[in-house]
Amino acid sequence: MEPSVLAGRRVIELGTMLAAPFASHILSQLGAEVIKVEPPRGDPTRSLVRGGPSGTFIAYSHGKKSVCIDLADPEGHAAFCQLLATADVFVHNLAPKAARKLRLTRADCEAVNPALVYCHIRGYATGPQADDLASNPVAEASTGVMEANRVNGRPSRLGPSYHDQFAGAYAVIGILAALLEGKKDGRGAREVEVGLYETGLHVASRDLAGVQLKQQLLGRPEREPHGEFSMPGYGAYATADERWMYLLILNDAHWQKFCEAMGLPQATDASLATLRRRKKAREQVEEIVKSAMAARSFDDVAARLKAGGVGCTEVMPIERVLEAPQARQPGTLRPVRYRGLDFDVPEFPRSGAAQAPTDTLPPPELGAHTVALLQAAGVTASACERLLARGAIAAANPDDFAWAPVRQEA
Repeated sequence: MEPSVLAGRRVIELGTMLAAPFASHILSQLGAEVIKVEPPRGDPTRSLVRGGPSGTFIAYSHGKKSVCIDLADPEGHAAFCQLLATADVFVHNLAPKAARKLRLTRADCEAVNPALVYCHIRGYATGPQADDLASNPVAEASTGVMEANRVNGRPSRLGPSYHDQFAGAYAVIGILAALLEGKKDGRGAREVEVGLYETGLHVASRDLAGVQLKQQLLGRPEREPHGEFSMPGYGAYATADERWMYLLILNDAHWQKFCEAMGLPQATDASLATLRRRKKAREQVEEIVKSAMAARSFDDVAARLKAGGVGCTEVMPIERVLEAPQARQPGTLRPVRYRGLDFDVPEFPRSGAAQAPTDTLPPPELGAHTVALLQAAGVTASACERLLARGAIAAANPDDFAWAPVRQEA
């Protein structure tokens, strides 16, 4: 088996919640050794569900090792620096003020390890808001996403923390670029800086450019219509048995195929043959599609659309997503066992995952690798004992939590 692309690289993650842990998760899936450094209380995702770890921790921390250090303790900080000296990459999402307080800025880390790739995922990149705090919903609110996503008229977050994950993915791109670049010009630590706000701007760039286009063409700001509403027949529709099917009717050929597959008279109706005409008759088209879907069972609709070459998929409830045959293909899911429970965790999508899977570890217990990794980095056994005794570092405690059982109704 060929070694993974990042085999032999050591990544130290100092991350909470999602952005930095997601970045190091991808690096782990690419073969890097990832050491998750956590404070005495652990990453907050360790205690979000009934007293124990959440899906975030299980999904994005398997394959990692855990070192528990109190970085506010001078001796704990010194031990961390010895570990940092052995790393190729350091990725964190501390607030800028916290990074300065803990002496973990780029300059601080460069003094410890001049060859380091230093990656900071922060709320805002350099600028007037550089020290402001931001989270995934803040990025959505400040870049136009939330204002357009309303629940009962109230601007609301999307749900999944996509901006955190985008920022983590952008960080990986920057880290890989820095590793490829090497130290050609003799610089010190190579810096990768990713702002959550700037990530949100980039993700929204299509819509932001669209508003500017309309301003210049029409002389007034006008938003691009939402993709679903600009294309009649493009969206989710309920079948007779109250299941939902998402239709991809994007162009004239799609419309023709849909009408033929569903046996509709509109298949020969020239008045609706072009997208421009269907847009003008939006309500009529929507009613045609809605009625056609509601008149048949889901299985009947699915068979007809598949036979007719119409793009579609069921709108899946989350509890059924992994039942799909496509999800069960080799290399798509990884079995992960944690505290007696079994999980199927989606893999990072990469070519050859089925033929050459990367090794993994179960999600680590807090501090499971503290002593071994610190000693390997040069911290003596007696120093580790002293640090353990004073609480500057911690080792794994298998009794640190127990998921609270669900109470059965009498």
